[in-house]
Amino acid sequence: MSSPKLRLDVVTIFPEYLDPLRHALLGKAIEQGILAVGVHDLRDWAAGNHKSVDAPPLGGGPGMVMKPEVWGPALDDIAQGRAGAELDSAEAHRNDRLRHDDVAQVAPRPYEAQDEDRDKPLLLVPTPAGTPFTQRDAQAWSREEHIVFACGRYEGIDQRVFEDAEKKYRVREVSIGDYVLIGGEVAVLVIAEAVTRLIPGVLGNTESHEEDSFSDGLLEGPSYTKPRVWRGLEAPAVLTSGDHKKVEAWRREQSLKRTRAVRPDLLERAALSDDDRFMLDAREVETRVDVGDKRVVAKQVRRALKKAGYRADRIERDGATLTVRGRTALALDEATRVVANAVGAYEGGDTLGNFARLESPE
Repeated sequence: MSSPKLRLDVVTIFPEYLDPLRHALLGKAIEQGILAVGVHDLRDWAAGNHKSVDAPPLGGGPGMVMKPEVWGPALDDIAQGRAGAELDSAEAHRNDRLRHDDVAQVAPRPYEAQDEDRDKPLLLVPTPAGTPFTQRDAQAWSREEHIVFACGRYEGIDQRVFEDAEKKYRVREVSIGDYVLIGGEVAVLVIAEAVTRLIPGVLGNTESHEEDSFSDGLLEGPSYTKPRVWRGLEAPAVLTSGDHKKVEAWRREQSLKRTRAVRPDLLERAALSDDDRFMLDAREVETRVDVGDKRVVAKQVRRALKKAGYRADRIERDGATLTVRGRTALALDEATRVVANAVGAYEGGDTLGNFARLESPE
């Protein structure tokens, strides 16, 4: 078997906590030789009958701090190649069926690594005081060959451990959220899964992670499957229309809508197109104008309206009254004016707006 694309080494006082890494897709990645995981019991480096790994903090205060004379040798030995207890897959997986990318002959599309010296292993230290872990980090770290995790407990690990570790590692203190856990093991499971799933070959369909929430700076929109109607609730009709362009546009709009409602801060950093901004700012409107007996060509009107910032979904005529339904970010009187201009002549008209669409939450 060839060398794994990524090796994870985890140092902890609770080795059994890392058992979930053996299951599901991560277990399959181990089985396929894509991933290797070594778990190291920190107490292997502790001295004395009690194998103590902690001591009271200097300067006083509550809790205990993990000792540098235990952590230092542990990280030294792992940097020199100590394997630890190697995890295997929890159960055998079927590997005899071609996956989506194999059938579609999709070439691997790995993410770009961070611009730094990668000769040293990456040492990740989960801590509430660290830099927030993001999808961009997961993408970059999926290109790493060796990641070591240091699982702290109590009040944390003596800071000198990380200062010393800079000799052998690229040290990153990271946080998975603004809250405090009992130890770093849960954070390791989160980061390991987020990183490993992005390695080519772990997921059978590359698009599965390329369209994830945060991959383009936005949240992913809602998902639906069969049946089309379930307990009286219908899935959006566009998803069964067979029109792939409309489906794609709908999904983008839902992504923008959810991001604005839940994480409006992400919109400030996202790369938005003119179409995106239109979908965010536009509202549903209905405009009625009196066209008399003038001949109206709907295709020409629709084209003129689009140039003016009014996207017409339906154009209907009932006698002398032309009704346009669509979306625009224009003021209502301005919307009436652009419809009138597109028609070329009218006796009067007005526009009614429905402000429920893509409005910011109060």
